[in-house]
Amino acid sequence: MAHYAFITGGIVTEVITGIDETETIEGLDTETWYGNFRGQTCKRTSYNGNMRYNYAGIGYTYDEDLDAFIPPKCHAEAVLNVKCLWDCSNSQHDFNIQ
Repeated sequence: MAHYAFITGGIVTEVITGIDETETIEGLDTETWYGNFRGQTCKRTSYNGNMRYNYAGIGYTYDEDLDAFIPPKCHAEAVLNVKCLWDCSNSQHDFNIQ
């Protein structure tokens, strides 16, 4: 079992569970087959982040140059770090848990 993200205009629109990435469908690799079937770009994603940096979520951006799923930016001053996550010092991120 593997997880796949469907992407339109660089934005993840859906994430599904599909067949294992080592299998083929009608002679095609899974990303290609799912993408052709849906008419969208399809990229595999991983819960443990061992590929494409982050597990894809709806609204995430897929950056082709980095081959990475990037979460939505939290604030304008946020800076993308080497793990393709946002570093932000905005005080709204300080939580008081009691």
